[in-house]
Amino acid sequence: QVQLVESGGGSVQPGGSLRLSCAASGFTFSSYAMNWYRQAPGKERELVATITNTGGSTSYLDSVKGRFTISRDNAKNTLYLQMNNLKPEDTAVYICNAFSVTGGLYDYYGKGTQVTVSS
Repeated sequence: QVQLVESGGGSVQPGGSLRLSCAASGFTFSSYAMNWYRQAPGKERELVATITNTGGSTSYLDSVKGRFTISRDNAKNTLYLQMNNLKPEDTAVYICNAFSVTGGLYDYYGKGTQVTVSS
């Protein structure tokens, strides 16, 4: 059974930092590209960061470039998102996603973790 379990969310003041984790199980983690999405109340879900299966390439939403870093540990089946210099507009539920088109379309999502940035 595929599971993606996010953790590390919370409430911080503007300028603060958080590190999100996503523990994966039930599939071959090292074969999947991984993404972090976020969804704020009343807004559409947006793709925040992407990392290839080997971790060799990453990409970011323009508004988080230079502040967020996506990484992964394939030995631990874990995805990370280091978030620095957080802003109120970063407030959202952050959702982990595993994606692969090898041998079919595989697209899995976690339930998310809440990040609130407020003074």
